[in-house]
Amino acid sequence: MISIHRRNGFANGRFAAAPGSRGRRLVASLAMGGALALTATGCAMISPQATTISYSAAEGTNVVGAGPVQVRNAQIVANEDGSEGNFVAALVNDTDETQTLNIDFGGEDSDISLTVRVPADTVLSLGAEDGEEPILIEDLDTMPGAYIDAYFQSGDAEGELVSVPVLDGTLDYLTALAP
Repeated sequence: MISIHRRNGFANGRFAAAPGSRGRRLVASLAMGGALALTATGCAMISPQATTISYSAAEGTNVVGAGPVQVRNAQIVANEDGSEGNFVAALVNDTDETQTLNIDFGGEDSDISLTVRVPADTVLSLGAEDGEEPILIEDLDTMPGAYIDAYFQSGDAEGELVSVPVLDGTLDYLTALAP
């Protein structure tokens, strides 16, 4: 049998707590820790992860819903008054057949249309140093710094309407691409 002698609120040199208060302190400590953890991480629990959001990491626009031909970094490098510009992009055809990419600038009912044939299993780089020449668009009528709607379609796909940036040649790596 163990006996505890109390003297002035102490038991064997320790403070004698009221019965059950140790459990209440433990529960209170756990509740405070849980509240602190939820407060510190609450925003991260409900916000989307930035690494799961798809975006174009360059100046241009990526187009993946246009059909078998995928378009990477599509942009137009225009002259100062926006009257004409060069269409620059990488066109990717991963299929075993040559594909045709149809592009309508200004939307589906535009007057500016391009047709580009992309060979099978090829990346056609328009405007790259070792690639093909960019495609000149006359009567562009879009100032640098703006966007122009473009409808991209290939194969049997319905196609996709995206906004393509119109840039100018003030940056060193775009200077050679301006008309």
